[in-house]
Amino acid sequence: MRNLVISLKKISLGAVFGIMVLFAAQPAAHAANGLELNFGLFGPGYEGKLPSCESALGEISAKFADKESTYWNSPLQITGYSRIRETAFRPWQSDNIPRRYCTADAMISDGKIRKVHYSIIEDGGLAGFGDGVEFCVVGLDRNWAYNPACRAARR
Repeated sequence: MRNLVISLKKISLGAVFGIMVLFAAQPAAHAANGLELNFGLFGPGYEGKLPSCESALGEISAKFADKESTYWNSPLQITGYSRIRETAFRPWQSDNIPRRYCTADAMISDGKIRKVHYSIIEDGGLAGFGDGVEFCVVGLDRNWAYNPACRAARR
């Protein structure tokens, strides 16, 4: 038994020594050369040209009706808008993705007027093509994505 323990110690010390030699034999890492530095890479060219707040209302109405009928089995729809206004445009540093934040009063098919907070995002559409729209209807954020009271959707 004693010989077994001594031989296991020799094997483990040999394995550790072998691993150390293996790592020591690796070539040192070098910095990228001139051709490897950002060669052929490009990023999004944000221009900050976003449509007006009114241009997103049709998309919001369609997405709201789809979400209500598909996920909540609800017949609610947005039937009209009033008091549409911009609340912020590029509120952060200029190198962030351009966004236009807006708010409006929406008439819902149940007869109630509710606030809608939304943002129009440059290159925020499907796979980065087109402008994207994120919105929240106060009181109808049933999955609490922008809770409380759509605060996360406002600027």
